[in-house]
Amino acid sequence: MLFTQLLTLENIRQGITCASKKRTFEIIGQILAPEADIPVEHEESECQEDDIVKEKEICCTDCLFTREKIGNSALGNGIAMPKGRLPQGTKPLAAFLQLTSGVDYDAPDHRDVDLILAILIPNEMCAEFSTKLQEIAKRLVDKTLCKKLRAAQSAEEIWQAFKESDIQYLEQATFDPDLEEENQDTTEETETLN
Repeated sequence: MLFTQLLTLENIRQGITCASKKRTFEIIGQILAPEADIPVEHEESECQEDDIVKEKEICCTDCLFTREKIGNSALGNGIAMPKGRLPQGTKPLAAFLQLTSGVDYDAPDHRDVDLILAILIPNEMCAEFSTKLQEIAKRLVDKTLCKKLRAAQSAEEIWQAFKESDIQYLEQATFDPDLEEENQDTTEETETLN
């Protein structure tokens, strides 16, 4: 799976100042809530639009916390990939944060986290995305990519770093039959990325 299939430029934040893992989850909830196809408790006609969005923010944030209680999402070297299950939806949602300084993430390597790719997946799609998430995590810790993500001065530069990583990944798939088989559905993306 490609980063650019999960992530959108609009869901990238560069230079974010945060004091805690909890606050990063809240920011991610705010970013993803408008896109989340989550049922609200009240009839929509009774609610203000702000109330609906706030309820979705809370749901997105809670999904991340629920999964984080099961196991830490830090991948090491200052990188984390928190994920969660949405009660429903038609597609996965992702947000990326580049922090100005790392936050304590209880990482196994004890390093503070400054790069966060959060992914929320609808319940009915979790099995389908299990191996794809493993591949994304493996690609996310690439030293060259991380260096570019940390050096980026704008969301556009972060987006470009992800696009370049995707292009390189697709080029590798041409020479590796196992990767090519896994990514037959991403072939059309190559033209979009170039």
